Amino acid sequence: MSITVKLSIPNISCHHCTMTIQRETGELAGVESVQGDVATKTATFVLKDEQSVETLKKTLAEIGYPAAN
Repeated sequence: MSITVKLSIPNISCHHCTMTIQRETGELAGVESVQGDVATKTATFVLKDEQSVETLKKTLAEIGYPAAN
C-alpha cells in the first residue's frame, strides 16, 4: 500500500529547484512519484512504504534541499 508524504522544503525558490528534487529523488528505491510546488515550497511524494521516508529526507539534505519538520 502506497503512502503520500508532503514535505515543507524552504530552499525551493524556482522551477529548477523542483526539477532537481524530482530528478534526484524520483529514482530512489521506494519512491513512486514526486511533485514539487514552488509557490508553497513543498514537495509531495508517493512512497511504497513508511521506511522510504528517512531515505528520502537524507537524500534531500544531501542535495541541498533539507525538509523542515
